[in-house]
Amino acid sequence: MKSLTFRAICLTSLSLLAAGCSHEEATSSNQTFFEHVSVIDGSGAAAQPNMTVIVQDRKIVSVTPDASATPPAGATIVDLTGKTMIPGLVSDHVHVGLYEGTDVGSKHFTRDVILRQLQQYERYGVTTVVALGVTRSPLFDDLRREQHAEQNPGADLFGVDQGIGVPGGAPPAAMMHVDDEQVLRPATPEAARAAVDKMASEGTDLVKIWVDTFTNGVAGKAPMPVMSPDVVKAVITRSHEHDLRVAAHIHDLHYAKEMVADHADILAHGVRDTAVDAALINAMKSGGVWYIPTISLDESIYFYADNPDILSDPELTQGLSSELRNRFADAGWRKKTLADPQTAAARKAVVMNEHNLFTLYTAGVNIGFGTDSGATPLRIPGYAEHRELRLLVQAGLTPVQALTLGTGQAAALMHLSDRGVLAAGKRADFVILDADPSNDIGAVDHISQVWHGGRQVSLTLQ
Repeated sequence: MKSLTFRAICLTSLSLLAAGCSHEEATSSNQTFFEHVSVIDGSGAAAQPNMTVIVQDRKIVSVTPDASATPPAGATIVDLTGKTMIPGLVSDHVHVGLYEGTDVGSKHFTRDVILRQLQQYERYGVTTVVALGVTRSPLFDDLRREQHAEQNPGADLFGVDQGIGVPGGAPPAAMMHVDDEQVLRPATPEAARAAVDKMASEGTDLVKIWVDTFTNGVAGKAPMPVMSPDVVKAVITRSHEHDLRVAAHIHDLHYAKEMVADHADILAHGVRDTAVDAALINAMKSGGVWYIPTISLDESIYFYADNPDILSDPELTQGLSSELRNRFADAGWRKKTLADPQTAAARKAVVMNEHNLFTLYTAGVNIGFGTDSGATPLRIPGYAEHRELRLLVQAGLTPVQALTLGTGQAAALMHLSDRGVLAAGKRADFVILDADPSNDIGAVDHISQVWHGGRQVSLTLQ
Protein backbone atom coordinates (compact mmCIF):
# COMPACT_ATOMS: atom_id res chain seq x y z
CA MET A 1 0.00 0.00 0.00
CA LYS A 2 1.40 3.40 -0.81
CA SER A 3 0.41 7.03 -0.77
CA LEU A 4 -0.07 8.84 -4.07
CA THR A 5 0.47 12.57 -4.48
CA PHE A 6 -1.25 14.33 -7.36
CA ARG A 7 -2.40 17.86 -8.09
CA ALA A 8 -4.64 19.62 -5.61
CA ILE A 9 -8.28 18.55 -5.70
CA CYS A 10 -11.19 20.68 -4.53
CA LEU A 11 -14.35 18.60 -4.20
CA THR A 12 -16.86 20.83 -2.46
CA SER A 13 -17.06 24.10 -0.60
CA LEU A 14 -17.64 22.02 2.53
CA SER A 15 -14.75 19.62 1.93
CA LEU A 16 -11.52 21.32 0.85
CA LEU A 17 -9.16 18.43 0.47
CA ALA A 18 -6.06 20.01 -0.93
CA ALA A 19 -3.90 22.65 0.66
CA GLY A 20 -4.25 26.13 -0.79
CA CYS A 21 -7.73 25.58 -2.22
CA SER A 22 -9.89 28.67 -1.62
CA HIS A 23 -13.66 28.81 -1.22
CA GLU A 24 -13.97 30.60 -4.55
CA GLU A 25 -11.92 27.94 -6.33
CA ALA A 26 -14.01 25.16 -4.82
CA THR A 27 -17.32 26.61 -5.94
CA SER A 28 -16.24 27.35 -9.52
CA SER A 29 -16.66 23.65 -10.35
CA ASN A 30 -17.07 20.96 -7.74
CA GLN A 31 -17.10 17.96 -10.05
CA THR A 32 -14.18 15.54 -10.19
CA PHE A 33 -13.77 13.24 -13.19
CA PHE A 34 -11.88 10.01 -12.48
CA GLU A 35 -11.04 9.04 -16.04
CA HIS A 36 -9.70 6.00 -17.93
CA VAL A 37 -10.28 3.60 -15.05
CA SER A 38 -11.45 0.01 -15.01
CA VAL A 39 -14.48 -0.30 -12.72
CA ILE A 40 -15.62 -3.28 -10.65
CA ASP A 41 -18.86 -1.81 -9.36
CA GLY A 42 -19.85 -4.21 -6.55
CA SER A 43 -23.00 -5.44 -8.29
CA GLY A 44 -21.45 -8.71 -9.43
CA ALA A 45 -20.76 -7.45 -12.95
CA ALA A 46 -17.38 -8.02 -14.57
CA ALA A 47 -14.77 -5.27 -14.70
CA GLN A 48 -15.72 -2.46 -17.10
CA PRO A 49 -12.66 -0.94 -18.79
CA ASN A 50 -12.20 2.68 -19.90
CA MET A 51 -14.77 4.25 -17.61
CA THR A 52 -15.18 7.70 -16.09
CA VAL A 53 -16.56 8.09 -12.57
CA ILE A 54 -17.89 11.58 -11.82
CA VAL A 55 -18.04 12.72 -8.19
CA GLN A 56 -19.76 15.79 -6.80
CA ASP A 57 -20.77 16.80 -3.28
CA ARG A 58 -19.49 13.55 -1.75
CA LYS A 59 -21.60 11.39 -4.06
CA ILE A 60 -21.19 9.64 -7.38
CA VAL A 61 -22.91 11.51 -10.18
CA SER A 62 -22.41 8.86 -12.85
CA VAL A 63 -20.32 5.90 -13.97
CA THR A 64 -20.04 6.11 -17.72
CA PRO A 65 -17.73 5.11 -20.60
CA ASP A 66 -14.91 7.56 -21.20
CA ALA A 67 -16.32 8.48 -24.59
CA SER A 68 -19.58 9.67 -23.01
CA ALA A 69 -17.99 11.92 -20.37
CA THR A 70 -17.36 15.58 -21.18
CA PRO A 71 -15.91 17.54 -18.26
CA PRO A 72 -17.30 21.05 -17.79
CA ALA A 73 -14.94 23.99 -17.57
CA GLY A 74 -13.15 24.02 -14.25
CA ALA A 75 -13.76 20.37 -13.39
CA THR A 76 -10.92 18.47 -11.76
CA ILE A 77 -9.55 15.63 -13.87
CA VAL A 78 -7.83 12.60 -12.36
CA ASP A 79 -6.22 10.28 -14.91
CA LEU A 80 -6.40 6.67 -13.67
CA THR A 81 -5.04 4.92 -16.74
CA GLY A 82 -4.02 1.37 -15.85
CA LYS A 83 -5.83 1.39 -12.50
CA THR A 84 -9.00 -0.27 -11.19
CA MET A 85 -11.69 1.23 -8.96
CA ILE A 86 -13.71 -0.88 -6.53
CA PRO A 87 -16.24 0.22 -3.90
CA GLY A 88 -15.01 0.75 -0.37
CA LEU A 89 -15.12 -2.55 1.49
CA VAL A 90 -17.83 -3.12 4.10
CA SER A 91 -17.01 -5.49 6.96
CA ASP A 92 -20.14 -6.88 8.63
CA HIS A 93 -18.35 -8.40 11.61
CA VAL A 94 -15.56 -6.60 13.46
CA HIS A 95 -14.84 -5.48 17.01
CA VAL A 96 -13.33 -2.23 18.22
CA GLY A 97 -11.52 -1.19 21.37
CA LEU A 98 -10.75 -4.70 22.64
CA TYR A 99 -6.95 -4.61 22.47
CA GLU A 100 -3.89 -2.48 21.94
CA GLY A 101 -0.53 -3.92 20.91
CA THR A 102 -0.77 -7.47 22.21
CA ASP A 103 -2.74 -6.67 25.36
CA VAL A 104 -6.44 -7.52 25.51
CA GLY A 105 -8.88 -5.97 27.94
CA SER A 106 -11.67 -3.55 28.71
CA LYS A 107 -9.19 -0.75 29.51
CA HIS A 108 -8.63 -0.38 25.75
CA PHE A 109 -12.22 0.58 25.03
CA THR A 110 -11.30 4.24 24.68
CA ARG A 111 -11.93 6.96 22.13
CA ASP A 112 -8.27 7.13 21.07
CA VAL A 113 -7.88 3.38 20.56
CA ILE A 114 -11.14 3.01 18.64
CA LEU A 115 -10.45 5.98 16.36
CA ARG A 116 -6.98 4.64 15.55
CA GLN A 117 -8.50 1.30 14.62
CA LEU A 118 -11.17 2.96 12.45
CA GLN A 119 -8.45 4.90 10.64
CA GLN A 120 -6.52 1.69 10.06
CA TYR A 121 -9.57 0.06 8.52
CA GLU A 122 -9.95 3.06 6.24
CA ARG A 123 -6.30 2.93 5.09
CA TYR A 124 -6.92 -0.67 4.04
CA GLY A 125 -9.91 0.43 1.97
CA VAL A 126 -12.52 -0.72 4.50
CA THR A 127 -14.75 2.34 4.65
CA THR A 128 -17.62 0.89 6.71
CA VAL A 129 -17.49 -1.52 9.66
CA VAL A 130 -20.07 -3.18 11.89
CA ALA A 131 -18.89 -3.87 15.45
CA LEU A 132 -20.77 -6.93 16.64
CA GLY A 133 -20.90 -6.38 20.38
CA VAL A 134 -18.58 -6.18 23.38
CA THR A 135 -18.97 -2.40 23.38
CA ARG A 136 -19.73 0.14 26.07
CA SER A 137 -22.22 2.98 26.07
CA PRO A 138 -22.29 5.94 25.84
CA LEU A 139 -18.88 6.04 24.14
CA PHE A 140 -19.84 3.62 21.37
CA ASP A 141 -23.06 5.49 20.67
CA ASP A 142 -21.23 8.83 20.55
CA LEU A 143 -18.59 7.51 18.15
CA ARG A 144 -21.20 5.89 15.94
CA ARG A 145 -23.00 9.21 15.55
CA GLU A 146 -19.73 11.05 14.96
CA GLN A 147 -18.57 8.63 12.28
CA HIS A 148 -21.93 8.83 10.52
CA ALA A 149 -21.51 12.61 10.48
CA GLU A 150 -17.88 12.28 9.26
CA GLN A 151 -16.62 14.29 12.23
CA ASN A 152 -13.50 12.11 12.56
CA PRO A 153 -11.24 10.33 10.08
CA GLY A 154 -11.77 6.59 9.82
CA ALA A 155 -14.33 4.03 8.73
CA ASP A 156 -18.03 4.67 9.24
CA LEU A 157 -19.20 2.78 12.32
CA PHE A 158 -22.32 0.70 12.83
CA GLY A 159 -22.88 -2.04 15.34
CA VAL A 160 -24.22 -3.63 18.47
CA ASP A 161 -24.47 -2.07 21.91
CA GLN A 162 -22.98 -4.64 24.32
CA GLY A 163 -24.56 -7.83 22.99
CA ILE A 164 -26.10 -10.64 25.02
CA GLY A 165 -24.02 -13.51 26.37
CA VAL A 166 -24.32 -16.26 28.93
CA PRO A 167 -23.65 -16.00 32.69
CA GLY A 168 -20.30 -17.72 33.19
CA GLY A 169 -20.14 -18.54 29.49
CA ALA A 170 -19.59 -16.98 26.10
CA PRO A 171 -18.08 -14.60 25.32
CA PRO A 172 -15.45 -15.75 27.83
CA ALA A 173 -14.65 -12.90 30.21
CA ALA A 174 -11.44 -14.58 31.38
CA MET A 175 -10.05 -14.75 27.83
CA MET A 176 -11.23 -11.36 26.59
CA HIS A 177 -10.92 -9.48 29.92
CA VAL A 178 -14.19 -7.65 29.32
CA ASP A 179 -16.30 -6.08 32.03
CA ASP A 180 -20.01 -6.35 32.79
CA GLU A 181 -20.77 -3.10 30.96
CA GLN A 182 -19.56 -4.56 27.66
CA VAL A 183 -21.65 -7.75 27.59
CA LEU A 184 -25.12 -8.23 29.06
CA ARG A 185 -25.64 -11.71 30.55
CA PRO A 186 -29.31 -12.31 31.41
CA ALA A 187 -30.20 -15.55 33.18
CA THR A 188 -33.97 -15.37 32.70
CA PRO A 189 -36.36 -14.46 29.88
CA GLU A 190 -37.46 -11.39 31.83
CA ALA A 191 -33.86 -10.19 32.17
CA ALA A 192 -33.27 -10.99 28.49
CA ARG A 193 -36.15 -8.77 27.43
CA ALA A 194 -34.82 -5.98 29.65
CA ALA A 195 -31.39 -6.37 28.06
CA VAL A 196 -32.87 -5.98 24.58
CA ASP A 197 -34.87 -2.95 25.75
CA LYS A 198 -31.66 -1.35 27.02
CA MET A 199 -29.85 -1.93 23.75
CA ALA A 200 -32.80 -0.63 21.75
CA SER A 201 -32.89 2.55 23.85
CA GLU A 202 -29.23 3.13 23.00
CA GLY A 203 -29.90 2.95 19.29
CA THR A 204 -28.24 -0.37 18.55
CA ASP A 205 -28.25 -1.38 14.88
CA LEU A 206 -28.53 -5.12 15.64
CA VAL A 207 -28.70 -7.48 18.61
CA LYS A 208 -25.87 -10.00 19.03
CA ILE A 209 -26.19 -13.26 20.97
CA TRP A 210 -23.55 -15.86 21.84
CA VAL A 211 -25.10 -19.32 22.00
CA ASP A 212 -22.47 -22.05 21.69
CA THR A 213 -20.02 -23.83 24.00
CA PHE A 214 -16.86 -22.08 22.71
CA THR A 215 -14.97 -25.37 22.42
CA ASN A 216 -14.25 -24.47 18.78
CA GLY A 217 -13.53 -28.03 17.77
CA VAL A 218 -10.66 -28.51 20.24
CA ALA A 219 -10.73 -32.09 21.54
CA GLY A 220 -11.01 -32.28 25.32
CA LYS A 221 -11.69 -28.56 25.79
CA ALA A 222 -14.25 -28.03 28.54
CA PRO A 223 -17.51 -26.62 27.15
CA MET A 224 -18.85 -23.34 28.46
CA PRO A 225 -22.47 -22.94 29.61
CA VAL A 226 -24.86 -22.29 26.74
CA MET A 227 -27.81 -19.94 26.50
CA SER A 228 -31.05 -21.61 27.49
CA PRO A 229 -33.76 -21.96 24.82
CA ASP A 230 -36.19 -19.75 26.71
CA VAL A 231 -33.64 -16.92 26.94
CA VAL A 232 -32.80 -17.29 23.24
CA LYS A 233 -36.46 -17.05 22.28
CA ALA A 234 -37.01 -14.08 24.60
CA VAL A 235 -34.08 -12.20 23.04
CA ILE A 236 -35.14 -12.87 19.46
CA THR A 237 -38.84 -12.17 20.03
CA ARG A 238 -38.18 -8.91 21.90
CA SER A 239 -35.62 -7.80 19.30
CA HIS A 240 -38.14 -8.30 16.51
CA GLU A 241 -40.73 -6.34 18.50
CA HIS A 242 -38.22 -3.46 18.35
CA ASP A 243 -37.66 -4.08 14.62
CA LEU A 244 -34.11 -5.16 15.41
CA ARG A 245 -32.44 -8.09 13.70
CA VAL A 246 -30.45 -10.69 15.64
CA ALA A 247 -26.96 -11.91 14.75
CA ALA A 248 -26.01 -15.20 16.39
CA HIS A 249 -22.49 -16.37 17.25
CA ILE A 250 -22.26 -20.05 16.28
CA HIS A 251 -19.61 -22.62 15.41
CA ASP A 252 -21.39 -25.94 14.93
CA LEU A 253 -24.11 -27.03 12.56
CA HIS A 254 -26.67 -27.91 15.22
CA TYR A 255 -26.44 -24.43 16.76
CA ALA A 256 -26.85 -22.89 13.32
CA LYS A 257 -30.00 -24.94 12.78
CA GLU A 258 -31.36 -23.97 16.20
CA MET A 259 -30.79 -20.27 15.56
CA VAL A 260 -32.45 -20.38 12.16
CA ALA A 261 -35.39 -22.31 13.60
CA ASP A 262 -35.69 -19.66 16.33
CA HIS A 263 -35.79 -16.95 13.63
CA ALA A 264 -32.37 -15.38 14.10
CA ASP A 265 -31.62 -13.15 11.14
CA ILE A 266 -27.84 -13.50 10.71
CA LEU A 267 -25.38 -16.29 11.43
CA ALA A 268 -22.37 -14.24 12.48
CA HIS A 269 -19.83 -17.01 11.82
CA GLY A 270 -19.49 -19.93 9.47
CA VAL A 271 -20.40 -23.53 10.31
CA ARG A 272 -17.08 -25.23 10.98
CA ASP A 273 -17.63 -28.64 12.56
CA THR A 274 -19.31 -30.52 9.70
CA ALA A 275 -20.79 -30.03 6.26
CA VAL A 276 -23.99 -28.04 5.98
CA ASP A 277 -26.99 -29.98 4.76
CA ALA A 278 -30.13 -29.39 2.72
CA ALA A 279 -32.20 -28.79 5.86
CA LEU A 280 -30.10 -25.79 6.88
CA ILE A 281 -29.89 -24.46 3.33
CA ASN A 282 -33.64 -24.64 2.81
CA ALA A 283 -34.38 -23.08 6.19
CA MET A 284 -31.96 -20.20 5.59
CA LYS A 285 -33.34 -19.49 2.15
CA SER A 286 -36.97 -19.60 3.25
CA GLY A 287 -36.22 -17.38 6.25
CA GLY A 288 -33.96 -14.95 4.38
CA VAL A 289 -31.18 -15.58 6.89
CA TRP A 290 -27.76 -14.05 6.18
CA TYR A 291 -24.45 -15.87 6.65
CA ILE A 292 -21.07 -14.31 7.49
CA PRO A 293 -18.34 -16.97 7.11
CA THR A 294 -15.42 -15.18 8.87
CA ILE A 295 -12.93 -17.73 7.47
CA SER A 296 -9.92 -15.61 8.40
CA LEU A 297 -10.85 -15.84 12.09
CA ASP A 298 -9.51 -19.40 12.35
CA GLU A 299 -6.71 -18.83 9.84
CA SER A 300 -5.31 -16.03 11.99
CA ILE A 301 -4.58 -18.52 14.77
CA TYR A 302 -1.75 -20.12 12.77
CA PHE A 303 -1.17 -17.91 9.72
CA TYR A 304 1.59 -15.73 11.17
CA ALA A 305 3.34 -18.67 12.82
CA ASP A 306 3.26 -20.51 9.48
CA ASN A 307 4.59 -17.55 7.53
CA PRO A 308 7.41 -15.73 9.36
CA ASP A 309 8.66 -14.24 6.08
CA ILE A 310 5.45 -12.23 5.79
CA LEU A 311 6.94 -9.72 8.21
CA SER A 312 8.75 -8.24 5.20
CA ASP A 313 5.43 -7.59 3.42
CA PRO A 314 4.63 -3.86 3.70
CA GLU A 315 0.92 -4.60 3.30
CA LEU A 316 1.02 -6.40 6.65
CA THR A 317 3.61 -4.36 8.47
CA GLN A 318 1.88 -1.03 7.98
CA GLY A 319 -0.90 -2.43 10.18
CA LEU A 320 1.35 -3.95 12.87
CA SER A 321 2.20 -2.56 16.27
CA SER A 322 5.80 -3.05 17.39
CA GLU A 323 4.59 -5.47 20.07
CA LEU A 324 2.77 -7.65 17.56
CA ARG A 325 5.70 -7.55 15.15
CA ASN A 326 7.97 -8.80 17.93
CA ARG A 327 5.54 -11.60 18.75
CA PHE A 328 5.42 -12.79 15.15
CA ALA A 329 9.22 -12.66 14.93
CA ASP A 330 9.63 -14.78 18.07
CA ALA A 331 10.62 -18.34 17.10
CA GLY A 332 9.47 -19.60 20.49
CA TRP A 333 6.02 -18.12 20.00
CA ARG A 334 5.74 -19.66 16.55
CA LYS A 335 6.78 -23.10 17.80
CA LYS A 336 4.34 -22.98 20.71
CA THR A 337 1.52 -21.79 18.45
CA LEU A 338 2.02 -24.52 15.88
CA ALA A 339 2.06 -27.20 18.60
CA ASP A 340 -1.14 -25.95 20.26
CA PRO A 341 -4.19 -28.25 19.77
CA GLN A 342 -6.19 -25.14 18.92
CA THR A 343 -4.06 -24.72 15.79
CA ALA A 344 -4.89 -28.20 14.49
CA ALA A 345 -8.59 -27.52 15.14
CA ALA A 346 -8.34 -24.16 13.38
CA ARG A 347 -6.82 -25.71 10.25
CA LYS A 348 -9.73 -28.14 10.03
CA ALA A 349 -12.18 -25.33 10.68
CA VAL A 350 -10.82 -23.28 7.76
CA VAL A 351 -11.21 -26.19 5.35
CA MET A 352 -14.75 -26.91 6.53
CA ASN A 353 -15.70 -23.24 6.55
CA GLU A 354 -14.51 -22.83 2.96
CA HIS A 355 -16.44 -25.92 1.88
CA ASN A 356 -19.62 -24.71 3.56
CA LEU A 357 -19.29 -21.19 2.24
CA PHE A 358 -19.05 -22.44 -1.32
CA THR A 359 -22.00 -24.82 -0.80
CA LEU A 360 -24.21 -22.08 0.63
CA TYR A 361 -23.14 -19.53 -1.97
CA THR A 362 -23.88 -21.94 -4.80
CA ALA A 363 -27.28 -22.74 -3.26
CA GLY A 364 -28.26 -19.06 -3.25
CA VAL A 365 -28.09 -18.30 0.48
CA ASN A 366 -27.50 -14.62 1.34
CA ILE A 367 -23.79 -14.24 2.10
CA GLY A 368 -22.23 -11.22 3.81
CA PHE A 369 -18.63 -10.39 4.56
CA GLY A 370 -16.76 -10.13 7.84
CA THR A 371 -13.72 -11.32 9.74
CA ASP A 372 -14.14 -10.81 13.51
CA SER A 373 -11.14 -8.50 13.13
CA GLY A 374 -10.27 -6.54 16.23
CA ALA A 375 -11.45 -9.27 18.60
CA THR A 376 -7.86 -10.36 19.25
CA PRO A 377 -4.46 -8.90 18.26
CA LEU A 378 -4.08 -11.66 15.63
CA ARG A 379 -7.17 -10.44 13.74
CA ILE A 380 -5.60 -7.29 12.35
CA PRO A 381 -8.08 -4.55 11.36
CA GLY A 382 -8.08 -4.12 7.59
CA TYR A 383 -5.48 -6.75 6.86
CA ALA A 384 -7.90 -9.44 8.01
CA GLU A 385 -10.40 -8.22 5.41
CA HIS A 386 -7.77 -8.59 2.67
CA ARG A 387 -7.03 -12.13 3.89
CA GLU A 388 -10.76 -12.93 3.87
CA LEU A 389 -11.02 -12.00 0.20
CA ARG A 390 -8.19 -14.41 -0.59
CA LEU A 391 -9.85 -17.17 1.43
CA LEU A 392 -13.17 -16.66 -0.36
CA VAL A 393 -11.34 -17.16 -3.65
CA GLN A 394 -9.52 -20.17 -2.21
CA ALA A 395 -12.98 -21.55 -1.32
CA GLY A 396 -13.99 -21.47 -4.99
CA LEU A 397 -15.43 -18.02 -5.65
CA THR A 398 -14.08 -15.90 -8.46
CA PRO A 399 -12.31 -12.67 -7.43
CA VAL A 400 -15.26 -10.60 -8.64
CA GLN A 401 -17.67 -12.76 -6.64
CA ALA A 402 -15.51 -12.34 -3.55
CA LEU A 403 -15.34 -8.57 -4.03
CA THR A 404 -19.10 -8.45 -4.48
CA LEU A 405 -19.55 -10.13 -1.09
CA GLY A 406 -17.19 -7.57 0.44
CA THR A 407 -18.97 -4.58 -1.07
CA GLY A 408 -22.50 -4.76 -2.47
CA GLN A 409 -23.58 -7.83 -0.53
CA ALA A 410 -22.04 -6.68 2.75
CA ALA A 411 -23.87 -3.36 2.43
CA ALA A 412 -27.12 -5.16 1.61
CA LEU A 413 -26.82 -7.27 4.78
CA MET A 414 -26.87 -4.02 6.78
CA HIS A 415 -29.63 -2.49 4.62
CA LEU A 416 -27.19 0.26 3.61
CA SER A 417 -28.56 1.25 0.22
CA ASP A 418 -26.28 4.28 -0.10
CA ARG A 419 -22.97 2.38 -0.45
CA GLY A 420 -21.33 -0.86 -1.51
CA VAL A 421 -21.74 -0.26 -5.24
CA LEU A 422 -20.39 2.32 -7.67
CA ALA A 423 -23.48 3.92 -9.18
CA ALA A 424 -25.17 7.29 -9.54
CA GLY A 425 -26.42 8.64 -6.23
CA LYS A 426 -24.26 6.42 -4.04
CA ARG A 427 -21.66 7.64 -1.58
CA ALA A 428 -18.24 8.34 -3.09
CA ASP A 429 -16.60 5.52 -1.11
CA PHE A 430 -14.09 3.77 -3.35
CA VAL A 431 -10.62 2.30 -3.57
CA ILE A 432 -8.26 2.75 -6.50
CA LEU A 433 -5.94 -0.18 -7.11
CA ASP A 434 -2.78 -0.38 -9.18
CA ALA A 435 -3.91 -3.67 -10.78
CA ASP A 436 -7.11 -5.49 -11.70
CA PRO A 437 -8.24 -7.81 -8.87
CA SER A 438 -10.53 -9.73 -11.22
CA ASN A 439 -7.34 -11.34 -12.55
CA ASP A 440 -5.64 -11.74 -9.16
CA ILE A 441 -7.39 -11.01 -5.86
CA GLY A 442 -3.98 -10.11 -4.44
CA ALA A 443 -4.32 -6.79 -6.27
CA VAL A 444 -6.41 -5.56 -3.31
CA ASP A 445 -3.12 -5.11 -1.49
CA HIS A 446 -1.86 -2.60 -4.05
CA ILE A 447 -3.85 0.46 -3.02
CA SER A 448 -3.13 3.68 -4.83
CA GLN A 449 -5.88 5.83 -3.30
CA VAL A 450 -8.83 5.53 -0.91
CA TRP A 451 -11.77 7.93 -1.11
CA HIS A 452 -14.38 8.03 1.65
CA GLY A 453 -17.41 10.25 1.26
CA GLY A 454 -15.63 12.17 -1.47
CA ARG A 455 -12.61 12.75 0.77
CA GLN A 456 -9.22 11.39 -0.15
CA VAL A 457 -7.78 9.39 2.75
CA SER A 458 -4.18 9.76 3.82
CA LEU A 459 -2.49 6.37 3.48
CA THR A 460 0.36 7.28 5.79
CA LEU A 461 0.21 6.78 9.55
CA GLN A 462 -0.70 9.99 11.34
